[in-house]
Amino acid sequence: MFSTERGAANLLIGVVVGLILLKVTVGWISGSISVLAQAADSLLDLFAGLVTFFAIRIAARPADVGHPFGHGKVEDMASVVQGVLIFIAGALILYSSINRIIHRTGIELAEAGMGVMVVSIIVSVLLSRHLLKVSRATGSIALEANARNIAADVYSATAVLVGLVVVRFTGFSVLDPVIAIGMALYIMKIAYDTIGKPFLGLVDARLPSSERAVIESCLAEQGEPVVGFHELRTRRAGKQRYIDLHLVMAKGVSLEHAHQVCDLLEHRIQMRLPQASVTIHVEPCDGKCKQCSASCAE
Repeated sequence: MFSTERGAANLLIGVVVGLILLKVTVGWISGSISVLAQAADSLLDLFAGLVTFFAIRIAARPADVGHPFGHGKVEDMASVVQGVLIFIAGALILYSSINRIIHRTGIELAEAGMGVMVVSIIVSVLLSRHLLKVSRATGSIALEANARNIAADVYSATAVLVGLVVVRFTGFSVLDPVIAIGMALYIMKIAYDTIGKPFLGLVDARLPSSERAVIESCLAEQGEPVVGFHELRTRRAGKQRYIDLHLVMAKGVSLEHAHQVCDLLEHRIQMRLPQASVTIHVEPCDGKCKQCSASCAE
């Protein structure tokens, strides 16, 4: 039920709503800025989850007349929005923490804050692992961004928990906003990392070197009558990969044979790089190649 993109998005929203209610209640009662910071972060997680939910629905639509290359970039856009939201959350936490230090406000009922942080850590670990597993299985960039976002909550919640424990047993209340500042800086770093990958998709950056190596390996395996290739261009939109190239073949190869070679090459690439759309332009050899194993029939 939760192993699909939509199912994982539904699970994300449900879990985050529960955590928000729990953190807001305990943060309000205890007066802990670090717990309230966690609640604010979870609130943005909820918004990011809703963005992902609708982005996945739109990205799953097939190509149409108005969008011949599909809707995959919607996922990239959703991931960039998530990164911006994470950064805003970190900035707000940073501001609130500095303000708390200036006014030297203490906290009460640290035990309640400690309890909610333990629950948050356990739930976030399980949820982030599941989201990452589904994102790898489906190739969803948006789910991957959410998984990293939730994983960041684990580290920040752990820092808050440690801070509350120290405050509870030492009475050193200023440690609460200090821990929150460290958490804010880490969250802003996560925001930077989250934006990077989908942004490359939005500007049509080429596929990673490892994936281009896979494509070149498939080309090398073709053998005769393929002479070579050039104009290899790649890009990604969401989980969809787009590949186009010029394939040079020996002279005299029939149109039918050339078509069979292209079909085989396309199949090989798609077997190793799922969700790949391959476009091949066939060219005849110009006869100027000095080292060629292909047999050119005039």
